[in-house]
Amino acid sequence: MKSPATFTRRRALKTLFCSSASLSLNLGSSSILGAAEGGALDLLMIGDFGTSGDAQKGVAAAMKSFCQGSGIRPESILLLGDNFYSAAKDGFSTESVRWKNTFEDVYPATDFPGPCWAVLGNHDYHDNPGGEKVQLDYAKNAGTRWKMPGKWYRFDLGPAASPMATVIALDSNLPKVSGGRDKILGKPRGSLAEREAKQQHEWLVAELQSKRAPFTLVMAHHPLYSNGSHGDTKTLVEQWGPLFQEHQVHAYLCGHDHDLQHLELEGLFTSFVLSGGGGARTRKLGSDRKVPYGADVHGFTHLRVARDKLVFTHFDASAKPLHRFTKRTDGAFEVT
Repeated sequence: MKSPATFTRRRALKTLFCSSASLSLNLGSSSILGAAEGGALDLLMIGDFGTSGDAQKGVAAAMKSFCQGSGIRPESILLLGDNFYSAAKDGFSTESVRWKNTFEDVYPATDFPGPCWAVLGNHDYHDNPGGEKVQLDYAKNAGTRWKMPGKWYRFDLGPAASPMATVIALDSNLPKVSGGRDKILGKPRGSLAEREAKQQHEWLVAELQSKRAPFTLVMAHHPLYSNGSHGDTKTLVEQWGPLFQEHQVHAYLCGHDHDLQHLELEGLFTSFVLSGGGGARTRKLGSDRKVPYGADVHGFTHLRVARDKLVFTHFDASAKPLHRFTKRTDGAFEVT
């Protein structure tokens, strides 16, 4: 089904539901997933992947298989946080073996030669004290595909003179979202400092007010809305939601819940795409709110960026397509 080309300002939480008939359409359509034409760009996205385990490697193998089978050369990978789970046995630093067995060897340049744009998740702050600084420092290494120029940053996709999409990367680890004290150990948990959160918010407002490409994507770790086990993130709904609506952000990309989702909320311009099946153990969805798609499976998401549309496709760990939808510049979406 299609959403209206124009939207009301009402921000109700009632979601738009796409019928099972729509979801059963042929997801293998070569007209959508054949080799990109007309300057379209292909990207992959994964979140909650950094376990170094078999499930992570299985999803990476599916990504490789999909690209080879479809004749796609991905422009980049979007890494949606929780890039490294658990304490590194050798101490987490830019020289840690975790960079080899969780990133470099799992997503080798031979298969994924483009930049890997990363944001920070809660485990990136909590599991290795100072781990967020290590990830920022690793991005400074000459020749690395690991891209994290700051805790928040922007980049454009497409030709410099006429980009097709603006990507705004944020740190969703606000003090009220990811801070406080550990419930078991009682120790303070890492997050953005209050001053950093304020700086990021001011920067976000300025970027949304600035000149942008025809499509605007925002990526961060925690969801605004989710049918997963964590549910909605009230602080982000309150602080970021009105900005996304006012400035017509086309899609918000995140992880945190270990599943794949696509949410549309009545009256909201933004599509919410959750890709948290990159390797960590999946969790059952915890809400019966009707949405176009949601499944507790390992997998990844493919995004094709064209001049007139964005096409999102969720895949499972065998590279089987599960759900696809198209987003237009006017905000209309269609499950295809």
